[in-house]
Amino acid sequence: MPTITAQGKTFECETGANLRTELLKHGVDLHNGQAKIINCRGIGTCGTCAVQIEGPVSEANWRDRSRRALPPHNPDRDLRLACQTRVLGDIRVTKYDEFWGQGAETVWTPEKA
Repeated sequence: MPTITAQGKTFECETGANLRTELLKHGVDLHNGQAKIINCRGIGTCGTCAVQIEGPVSEANWRDRSRRALPPHNPDRDLRLACQTRVLGDIRVTKYDEFWGQGAETVWTPEKA
């Protein structure tokens, strides 16, 4: 079973599990500020669950690519929408600041909350 390391926690999931679902299930603070209340609940339209991922995950689908192509996201940045990402192996996840998680400052790393 793959492991996810995020916000100082490591936990297992099924291969192919939805990253957003797994992070929230294990108490990881996926959304910044008011995005905890105002988000699309996983349909891929808001972009607030953007994270940086190290490790094997599914290819970015059209929803992920389309949303990250729009401001304030930058399609050239190494981020993914957790709600549109399937875990395929052991991964490490980092969250950045600002409402959509597109900022430059780290909110949490794999090792540190």
